[in-house]
Amino acid sequence: MPELPEVEAVCRAVRRAATGRRIVALHASPRLCAPQTPGAIARAVCGKRLRSVERRGKNILLHLDGISLWMHLRMTGHLFPAGPGLESGGYAARVLLDNGRCLLLEDPRRLAVMRAAPPQKLSAMLGPLGVDPLSLSFTPERLEGLGRASRAAVKNFLMNQRRVAGLGNIYSAEALFRAGINPRTITARLGRRRWGRLHASITSVLAEALESGRRAYRRPGGLAVGETFRCAVYGREGLPCFGCRRRIRRIAQSGRSSYFCPGCQR
Repeated sequence: MPELPEVEAVCRAVRRAATGRRIVALHASPRLCAPQTPGAIARAVCGKRLRSVERRGKNILLHLDGISLWMHLRMTGHLFPAGPGLESGGYAARVLLDNGRCLLLEDPRRLAVMRAAPPQKLSAMLGPLGVDPLSLSFTPERLEGLGRASRAAVKNFLMNQRRVAGLGNIYSAEALFRAGINPRTITARLGRRRWGRLHASITSVLAEALESGRRAYRRPGGLAVGETFRCAVYGREGLPCFGCRRRIRRIAQSGRSSYFCPGCQR
Protein backbone atom coordinates (compact mmCIF):
# COMPACT_ATOMS: atom_id res chain seq x y z
CA MET A 1 0.00 0.00 0.00
CA PRO A 2 1.32 3.49 -0.80
CA GLU A 3 2.13 5.18 2.49
CA LEU A 4 2.90 8.78 3.35
CA PRO A 5 6.27 9.00 1.50
CA GLU A 6 4.88 7.46 -1.69
CA VAL A 7 1.74 9.63 -1.60
CA GLU A 8 3.88 12.71 -0.98
CA ALA A 9 6.04 11.79 -3.99
CA VAL A 10 2.88 11.47 -6.09
CA CYS A 11 1.61 14.88 -4.92
CA ARG A 12 4.92 16.57 -5.73
CA ALA A 13 4.99 15.08 -9.22
CA VAL A 14 1.37 16.05 -9.93
CA ARG A 15 1.97 19.52 -8.49
CA ARG A 16 4.90 20.11 -10.84
CA ALA A 17 3.10 18.78 -13.90
CA ALA A 18 -0.45 20.04 -13.51
CA THR A 19 -0.73 23.14 -11.30
CA GLY A 20 -2.31 25.95 -13.31
CA ARG A 21 -3.67 23.61 -15.99
CA ARG A 22 -7.37 23.33 -16.82
CA ILE A 23 -9.18 19.99 -16.82
CA VAL A 24 -10.84 19.38 -20.18
CA ALA A 25 -12.11 15.82 -19.68
CA LEU A 26 -12.31 13.12 -17.03
CA HIS A 27 -12.95 9.42 -17.57
CA ALA A 28 -13.16 7.02 -14.63
CA SER A 29 -14.53 3.63 -13.70
CA PRO A 30 -17.87 3.68 -11.87
CA ARG A 31 -16.43 1.61 -9.02
CA LEU A 32 -13.75 4.23 -8.40
CA CYS A 33 -16.32 7.02 -8.08
CA ALA A 34 -19.18 5.31 -6.20
CA PRO A 35 -21.47 6.51 -4.72
CA GLN A 36 -20.91 9.41 -7.11
CA THR A 37 -20.83 8.72 -10.85
CA PRO A 38 -18.03 9.41 -13.36
CA GLY A 39 -20.36 11.74 -15.23
CA ALA A 40 -21.20 13.76 -12.12
CA ILE A 41 -17.53 14.14 -11.20
CA ALA A 42 -16.63 15.12 -14.77
CA ARG A 43 -19.35 17.80 -14.82
CA ALA A 44 -18.08 19.15 -11.48
CA VAL A 45 -14.41 19.48 -12.48
CA CYS A 46 -14.22 19.95 -16.25
CA GLY A 47 -13.38 23.50 -17.27
CA LYS A 48 -11.88 24.20 -13.84
CA ARG A 49 -8.25 25.16 -13.29
CA LEU A 50 -6.05 23.24 -10.84
CA ARG A 51 -4.98 25.74 -8.20
CA SER A 52 -3.06 23.54 -5.75
CA VAL A 53 -2.28 19.97 -4.75
CA GLU A 54 -2.49 18.99 -1.09
CA ARG A 55 -1.76 15.83 0.84
CA ARG A 56 -3.62 15.07 4.06
CA GLY A 57 -2.26 11.87 5.51
CA LYS A 58 -2.59 9.40 2.64
CA ASN A 59 -5.26 11.48 0.90
CA ILE A 60 -4.58 13.42 -2.32
CA LEU A 61 -6.56 16.62 -2.83
CA LEU A 62 -6.60 18.49 -6.15
CA HIS A 63 -8.04 21.93 -5.42
CA LEU A 64 -9.77 23.48 -8.42
CA ASP A 65 -11.90 26.58 -8.88
CA GLY A 66 -14.55 26.13 -6.18
CA ILE A 67 -14.33 22.34 -6.13
CA SER A 68 -11.84 19.73 -4.93
CA LEU A 69 -11.07 16.30 -6.34
CA TRP A 70 -10.23 13.79 -3.62
CA MET A 71 -8.30 10.60 -4.36
CA HIS A 72 -7.09 7.81 -2.09
CA LEU A 73 -4.80 5.21 -3.67
CA ARG A 74 -5.65 2.44 -1.19
CA MET A 75 -3.75 -0.82 -1.74
CA THR A 76 -2.54 -0.71 -5.35
CA GLY A 77 -3.36 2.73 -6.74
CA HIS A 78 -0.75 4.84 -8.52
CA LEU A 79 -1.35 8.35 -9.88
CA PHE A 80 1.12 9.91 -12.32
CA PRO A 81 1.30 12.61 -15.03
CA ALA A 82 1.83 11.44 -18.59
CA GLY A 83 2.22 12.90 -22.04
CA PRO A 84 0.16 12.29 -25.18
CA GLY A 85 0.00 8.69 -26.27
CA LEU A 86 -0.50 7.21 -22.77
CA GLU A 87 -4.05 8.40 -22.31
CA SER A 88 -5.55 5.08 -23.43
CA GLY A 89 -5.30 1.71 -21.76
CA GLY A 90 -6.64 -0.10 -18.73
CA TYR A 91 -6.50 2.83 -16.33
CA ALA A 92 -9.00 3.38 -13.53
CA ALA A 93 -9.13 7.10 -14.32
CA ARG A 94 -7.80 9.58 -16.87
CA VAL A 95 -7.84 13.32 -16.23
CA LEU A 96 -7.07 15.19 -19.46
CA LEU A 97 -5.44 18.63 -19.20
CA ASP A 98 -5.55 21.63 -21.53
CA ASN A 99 -1.92 21.20 -22.60
CA GLY A 100 -2.46 17.72 -24.01
CA ARG A 101 -1.03 15.94 -20.98
CA CYS A 102 -3.04 13.87 -18.53
CA LEU A 103 -3.11 12.42 -15.05
CA LEU A 104 -3.49 8.65 -15.06
CA LEU A 105 -4.64 6.51 -12.16
CA GLU A 106 -3.56 2.88 -12.29
CA ASP A 107 -5.27 0.50 -9.89
CA PRO A 108 -5.06 -3.23 -10.70
CA ARG A 109 -7.31 -4.24 -7.80
CA ARG A 110 -9.75 -1.34 -8.29
CA LEU A 111 -9.73 -0.33 -4.61
CA ALA A 112 -8.85 3.35 -4.99
CA VAL A 113 -11.48 6.05 -4.53
CA MET A 114 -12.25 9.38 -6.22
CA ARG A 115 -14.82 11.98 -5.17
CA ALA A 116 -15.61 15.60 -6.00
CA ALA A 117 -16.67 17.93 -3.20
CA PRO A 118 -16.71 21.63 -2.27
CA PRO A 119 -13.68 22.49 -0.11
CA GLN A 120 -15.86 23.17 2.93
CA LYS A 121 -17.14 19.58 2.89
CA LEU A 122 -13.77 17.87 2.65
CA SER A 123 -13.21 17.50 6.39
CA ALA A 124 -16.51 15.66 6.82
CA MET A 125 -15.74 13.46 3.81
CA LEU A 126 -12.23 12.53 5.00
CA GLY A 127 -13.17 12.10 8.63
CA PRO A 128 -10.95 13.02 11.60
CA LEU A 129 -7.23 12.91 10.85
CA GLY A 130 -4.38 13.08 13.33
CA VAL A 131 -1.18 15.10 13.26
CA ASP A 132 0.85 14.87 10.05
CA PRO A 133 4.40 13.59 10.69
CA LEU A 134 5.81 16.05 8.15
CA SER A 135 4.18 19.09 9.76
CA LEU A 136 5.73 21.53 12.21
CA SER A 137 3.12 20.53 14.78
CA PHE A 138 4.56 17.01 14.91
CA THR A 139 6.83 17.44 17.93
CA PRO A 140 8.07 14.94 20.53
CA GLU A 141 5.73 16.54 23.05
CA ARG A 142 2.72 16.24 20.72
CA LEU A 143 3.48 12.60 19.99
CA GLU A 144 3.93 11.79 23.67
CA GLY A 145 0.69 13.57 24.58
CA LEU A 146 -1.26 11.57 22.02
CA GLY A 147 0.35 8.34 23.14
CA ARG A 148 -0.26 8.86 26.85
CA ALA A 149 -3.96 9.28 26.11
CA SER A 150 -4.04 5.84 24.49
CA ARG A 151 -3.98 2.31 25.86
CA ALA A 152 -3.17 0.72 22.52
CA ALA A 153 -0.05 -1.19 21.54
CA VAL A 154 2.40 1.32 20.11
CA LYS A 155 2.33 -0.18 16.60
CA ASN A 156 -1.46 0.06 16.45
CA PHE A 157 -1.28 3.57 17.85
CA LEU A 158 1.08 4.72 15.09
CA MET A 159 -1.17 3.26 12.40
CA ASN A 160 -4.32 4.89 13.77
CA GLN A 161 -4.96 7.67 11.25
CA ARG A 162 -6.90 9.62 13.88
CA ARG A 163 -3.69 9.86 15.92
CA VAL A 164 -0.90 10.10 13.34
CA ALA A 165 -2.03 10.65 9.76
CA GLY A 166 -0.06 8.94 7.03
CA LEU A 167 1.98 6.25 8.75
CA GLY A 168 1.35 2.70 7.58
CA ASN A 169 2.62 -0.79 8.24
CA ILE A 170 6.04 -0.48 6.63
CA TYR A 171 7.34 2.76 8.11
CA SER A 172 5.74 2.20 11.52
CA ALA A 173 7.68 -1.06 11.78
CA GLU A 174 10.91 0.57 10.64
CA ALA A 175 10.54 3.53 13.02
CA LEU A 176 9.91 1.22 15.98
CA PHE A 177 13.00 -0.80 15.08
CA ARG A 178 15.20 2.29 14.99
CA ALA A 179 13.77 3.43 18.32
CA GLY A 180 14.36 0.00 19.88
CA ILE A 181 10.70 -0.36 20.90
CA ASN A 182 8.76 -3.63 20.75
CA PRO A 183 5.56 -3.12 18.69
CA ARG A 184 3.46 -4.75 21.44
CA THR A 185 4.47 -2.18 24.08
CA ILE A 186 1.49 -0.26 25.47
CA THR A 187 1.90 3.43 24.68
CA ALA A 188 1.11 4.62 28.20
CA ARG A 189 4.16 2.68 29.48
CA LEU A 190 6.67 4.55 27.32
CA GLY A 191 8.77 7.16 29.10
CA ARG A 192 9.67 10.58 27.76
CA ARG A 193 13.10 9.49 26.54
CA ARG A 194 11.62 6.64 24.50
CA TRP A 195 8.98 8.97 23.02
CA GLY A 196 11.81 11.27 21.98
CA ARG A 197 13.63 8.38 20.31
CA LEU A 198 10.46 7.28 18.53
CA HIS A 199 9.81 10.80 17.24
CA ALA A 200 13.36 11.05 15.93
CA SER A 201 13.06 7.62 14.31
CA ILE A 202 9.79 8.46 12.57
CA THR A 203 11.31 11.69 11.25
CA SER A 204 14.46 10.00 9.95
CA VAL A 205 12.62 7.04 8.40
CA LEU A 206 10.20 9.31 6.55
CA ALA A 207 13.00 11.60 5.34
CA GLU A 208 14.85 8.64 3.82
CA ALA A 209 11.66 7.12 2.40
CA LEU A 210 10.70 10.46 0.84
CA GLU A 211 14.00 10.54 -0.99
CA SER A 212 13.40 6.94 -2.06
CA GLY A 213 9.97 7.91 -3.36
CA ARG A 214 11.35 10.87 -5.24
CA ARG A 215 13.93 8.69 -6.97
CA ALA A 216 11.42 5.92 -7.69
CA TYR A 217 8.93 8.30 -9.31
CA ARG A 218 10.65 8.69 -12.67
CA ARG A 219 8.44 6.92 -15.17
CA PRO A 220 4.77 5.89 -15.47
CA GLY A 221 4.12 2.98 -13.14
CA GLY A 222 7.64 3.23 -11.77
CA LEU A 223 6.89 4.00 -8.14
CA ALA A 224 7.86 1.01 -6.00
CA VAL A 225 7.51 1.03 -2.22
CA GLY A 226 10.96 1.06 -0.69
CA GLU A 227 12.77 1.00 -4.03
CA THR A 228 15.91 2.51 -2.53
CA PHE A 229 14.79 2.42 1.13
CA ARG A 230 16.30 -0.67 2.78
CA CYS A 231 13.90 -2.18 5.28
CA ALA A 232 15.56 -3.45 8.44
CA VAL A 233 12.62 -5.56 9.64
CA TYR A 234 9.58 -5.24 7.38
CA GLY A 235 9.12 -8.31 5.20
CA ARG A 236 12.26 -9.97 6.63
CA GLU A 237 10.73 -12.70 8.81
CA GLY A 238 13.29 -15.37 9.66
CA LEU A 239 16.23 -13.39 8.31
CA PRO A 240 19.06 -12.18 10.60
CA CYS A 241 18.84 -8.69 12.07
CA PHE A 242 21.39 -6.33 10.54
CA GLY A 243 22.41 -5.35 14.07
CA CYS A 244 22.31 -8.24 16.54
CA ARG A 245 21.90 -11.09 13.98
CA ARG A 246 18.88 -12.58 15.77
CA ARG A 247 16.02 -13.73 13.54
CA ILE A 248 13.37 -11.17 12.62
CA ARG A 249 9.95 -12.19 13.91
CA ARG A 250 6.49 -11.58 12.52
CA ILE A 251 3.36 -11.37 14.69
CA ALA A 252 -0.25 -10.41 13.94
CA GLN A 253 -1.60 -7.17 15.34
CA SER A 254 -5.14 -6.06 14.50
CA GLY A 255 -5.12 -8.24 11.44
CA ARG A 256 -1.83 -6.88 10.12
CA SER A 257 1.68 -8.34 10.16
CA SER A 258 4.17 -6.68 12.50
CA TYR A 259 7.88 -7.34 12.02
CA PHE A 260 10.45 -6.75 14.75
CA CYS A 261 13.77 -7.89 16.14
CA PRO A 262 13.40 -9.59 19.56
CA GLY A 263 16.97 -8.67 20.41
CA CYS A 264 16.98 -4.98 19.52
CA GLN A 265 13.40 -4.07 20.39
CA ARG A 266 12.37 -4.20 24.03
